[in-house]
Amino acid sequence: MHGSVRHVSENLHPFEIAFFRLIFGLLAILPFFFRHGYGILRTSRLPMHILRGVINAGCMMGFFYALAIGPLARVTALGFSATLFTIVLAVFFFGEKVGLKRWTAIFIGFAGMLVIVRPGFADVGIESIITLAAAFGWAVCMIIIKDLGKTESAATITTYMSLTMAPIVLVPALFVWTAPTLYDYVWLVIIGLLGGLGQFAMANALKFGEAQVVLPVEFSRLIWISIIAYFAFGEVPGIYVWIGGGMIVAATTYNTLRESRRI
Repeated sequence: MHGSVRHVSENLHPFEIAFFRLIFGLLAILPFFFRHGYGILRTSRLPMHILRGVINAGCMMGFFYALAIGPLARVTALGFSATLFTIVLAVFFFGEKVGLKRWTAIFIGFAGMLVIVRPGFADVGIESIITLAAAFGWAVCMIIIKDLGKTESAATITTYMSLTMAPIVLVPALFVWTAPTLYDYVWLVIIGLLGGLGQFAMANALKFGEAQVVLPVEFSRLIWISIIAYFAFGEVPGIYVWIGGGMIVAATTYNTLRESRRI
């Protein structure tokens, strides 16, 4: 999906791509309506759903913009930091306990971010700043989802995410709108399908597989995006992207395993 976003961004603005990603993603929530009917929209926390939609929409637009202008491997690697931000925010908002070992892993993960960006040693691209901001925003969304989960079903949370984000993203997209060609529409459909398929695959991987097996495989995303970036766009990720990305993934995996095992 990341490679497809970069490809289509040669013709369309990333905000417009994000809008179509959400429009075609709406197809994924149709089964919820068939199963639960309009009762799925019943909620007493509409403002919180809207807040989550606003933040998530901003994150998607920012991330797609970063994919359009920055090295794909770097943007992908920095995106892994969202889980680290979530853990830190959970400490402040929910009072979750994080021991010395987990704080050490978090520190290593953030150090990995510095290895990738290398402030003071290399130009800090705007795409790096935008990606980290989007990752932090995603972390905030994860905190909101956790709070919503106390009273709302997963189906309701997912449905409101799709229904709120599409019109929110449409507003800025209209200011940079370009009429897509038939060729563009083909790729936009592919982006929507790949995004939905990726979410579905990860959800089922975590459902049927153990976390210690599934999460380290997350690092393979960096391998695949590097291959795509090389053959499709002639990009070669540097050694610092691999080292920093590995540090972030290792820290994320360790903290997730500690949480799942409660040790």
